[in-house]
Amino acid sequence: MKEVTANYDESWKEALTEYFESFLTFFFPEVHQLIDWTKTPRSLDKELQEITASSDTEKRIADQLYQVWLLDKREVWILIHVEIQSQYEVDFGERMYIYNYRSFDLYHKPVVSLAVLGDERNNWRPNAYGYSLGGCEVSLKFPIAKLLDYESRWQELESSDNPFAIIVMAHLKTKATTGNLTEREQWKWTLIRGLYDRGLTKEQIVKLFKIIDKMMTLPEQLQRKLVNKINSFEEERKMPFISPTEEMAIERGKEIGKEIGKEIGALQNARNYIKTVLQARLGEVSLDITASLAQISNLSILDEMLKLAVTVNSLDDFKQALEVARLK
Repeated sequence: MKEVTANYDESWKEALTEYFESFLTFFFPEVHQLIDWTKTPRSLDKELQEITASSDTEKRIADQLYQVWLLDKREVWILIHVEIQSQYEVDFGERMYIYNYRSFDLYHKPVVSLAVLGDERNNWRPNAYGYSLGGCEVSLKFPIAKLLDYESRWQELESSDNPFAIIVMAHLKTKATTGNLTEREQWKWTLIRGLYDRGLTKEQIVKLFKIIDKMMTLPEQLQRKLVNKINSFEEERKMPFISPTEEMAIERGKEIGKEIGKEIGALQNARNYIKTVLQARLGEVSLDITASLAQISNLSILDEMLKLAVTVNSLDDFKQALEVARLK
């Protein structure tokens, strides 16, 4: 089976961007309690890039920097490191210290550094850095969350309504199934199905679905098997269609042109995927759109319509573009 690489960094970045308050509630409740949540935190992407810019430091996609206000009116910055590496990193504490003092040096803001360790080494728990020389002493202590600790708290994760409980489960099972993608598909299905059982809204399900789907990467064959399970499940429960994701739809669009010798089936598959994406994003597809799609027998045009379906803002806009394409 084709080897695939799990996408931890982008998944964690998306999760932190979407659920920053939930992140602190779940992993660092003591910090959460200090913040005045009536004031909206502000993401500091530009400042983070300047702080982490170094020839000795690789780009860290999942790291995040936020400006918050405490209950005592002070403004502070919260610098979050998500460490995904599975190997021991001897300089991790030093890097935490460097980022912390750079933040203060460049912007003169108090900084709270937090670390999430997503590796597989149970005894690796760096939470400090310092040195002492000639009577001069420098040190930094920082709180950490070790994801491996949650393996023994699986039932607690399953019953939690915090989105990071689901994200931690996805992370742990992605790590555990690195060499067994068939098992990963089974766990991915279990976690996605669990989203429905939690009584979440469609919007909440879609957001978490996309994070899980991006992290728990599967080869095409297993991904299609998963999508079929979701389709059957939603049809059985008479639920609105959630999947496939936009990325899957685009990939399908790229494949359409390769289905030489199966033109009739390829055309119908293309039309079905377009309708599926439109329905998932914008609601029920009208009969006139279905009829217009049926009149298009050019795979390249249907490919363009599929890409449009991923980004268009309304069914009316899609219908207008479809009429133009149909006349080509």
